[in-house]
Amino acid sequence: MSVILPVAQRGEAVLTLVAAAVAETEFGSEWLQQLAAALHTTMLQRNGVGIAAPQVYISKRVIIVASRPNPRYPDAPEMDAVVMVNPEILSFSQQTVLGEEGCLSVPDERGQVCRAEQIAVRYFSLHGEQVETTFSGFPARIVQHEVDHLNGVLFVDRLGSK
Repeated sequence: MSVILPVAQRGEAVLTLVAAAVAETEFGSEWLQQLAAALHTTMLQRNGVGIAAPQVYISKRVIIVASRPNPRYPDAPEMDAVVMVNPEILSFSQQTVLGEEGCLSVPDERGQVCRAEQIAVRYFSLHGEQVETTFSGFPARIVQHEVDHLNGVLFVDRLGSK
């Protein structure tokens, strides 16, 4: 069983930083594996569908995307959890969609955020294998939301903007 980490809340400095890239020498390391496991446990315990390392006070470019139905997102599609290290969104579809978002770092607040319907992403696995893939719909929204965390942006910063 992995540990459940404390989650940084809006207003805390760690959430405003641009997170550092995970270094090549860190791929496959015990600490990176433990971080991913703890992120996953923390996300599940809080009914999240994604989480970023800065949300647990670790300013590194690591996110988990794990869409599944839960009390916070009852209509979420089911997908296997994907750990993304140093994710980079390569392209955004022209088509955008408005959808409700919440955040573990901004409890009790939700809002409509405009996001690209489909994105292409490049990231690395925990062991350093490069992956390029596309996401659409709700999983694409999660990736965009979590990558925002790596760049010091909260979803509430996007409310009311196109």
